[in-house]
Amino acid sequence: MCICPKAAAVYKADETFEFPVGSVIIKNFSFLNDIRDAALGQKIIETRLLIRTDTAWIAATYIWNDQQTEANFDVAGRIIDVSWTHYDGNTKSIFYQIPNKNDCKGCHSIDQKMVPIGTKARHMNKDYPYAEGTMNQLDKLAAVGYLSGKPATADIPKVPVWDDPTTGSLNDRARAYLDINCAHCHNTRGPANNAGLDLDYLQTNPTAWGVCKQPIAAGPGAGLFKFDIYPGKPDSSILIYRLNSIQPQVAMPELARSAIHEEGLQLLRDWIASLEGDCE
Repeated sequence: MCICPKAAAVYKADETFEFPVGSVIIKNFSFLNDIRDAALGQKIIETRLLIRTDTAWIAATYIWNDQQTEANFDVAGRIIDVSWTHYDGNTKSIFYQIPNKNDCKGCHSIDQKMVPIGTKARHMNKDYPYAEGTMNQLDKLAAVGYLSGKPATADIPKVPVWDDPTTGSLNDRARAYLDINCAHCHNTRGPANNAGLDLDYLQTNPTAWGVCKQPIAAGPGAGLFKFDIYPGKPDSSILIYRLNSIQPQVAMPELARSAIHEEGLQLLRDWIASLEGDCE
C-alpha cells in the first residue's frame, strides 16, 4: 500500500479505511516455482493498482513479461498458462485469467461505486515481517503517519486465520474465509446483493448467510439443490456445489477462477457438516 506523503487513511472499525486523494493500493499476483520451497523463486503474473483520484477510485493492471524485468499496462486482460510444483511434488497448471478493466467493478463495488475491498481492520490486524523487524501492520501504518484514528491494538477486531485451527473455532475460520473471499460481493450493498446472501463476518443471522435459505433464482448455479447451506449436508449445499465447479454459470466466484481451492473447500465442507438443524 502506498499513500502520498503527509496524507493518512482514516481508520474504520468495520468498513474499508477511508483513503485520501492520491492513494495507490498495489497488489502483486505471483506463483511460487515450487510451493514447497519459496527459496526457488516465483513468477509474477500481474500487478493491479487501485488509484484514488479526486472524484473516484480507478483501476489499472500491469502484466509482467516472461523475463520478469518489466510490466506493461493492459486494458483488455488475457489468459496465461501458469504451472508450478505443488505440495505433493507433482506439476500443476491452470489457465490464469487476468481480468479486463471493466471486470474490476464486478468485485470492487459498494453502492455501485468502485472501492477497495481488502483494507479492513479485522483482516489487517496481524504481524508482518518488515525489513526493520516484525510488527503489527496497523501499528506500523500509524507509526509512519499513514493511518489516523487507530485505537489501541487490543481493541481492534481480528478474524482467525482460515487454515490455522489455533487461531479460532471451525465456525469462525469458515466465516472468516467467506468474509475475505466472498463478502465483498455478497453483502447488502455489494454487486451480488440481489442474491439475498450476506456473507459478511459481522452478520449474525444464519439464514442471511445461507443456512436453509433457498436461492432467489433457480438455474445452473443451483444445480438440483434447494438450499444455499444445508446443515450437516455439505454435498446438498449450493455453496459447496458452486465452489467445487469451474463450469461457467456454476462456478463462484464468476470472474477469474479456473481452479478449485481444495483446502478452502474442505474447510467449508467440514464447517457445514458440523452445523445442526434440518431444512425440511
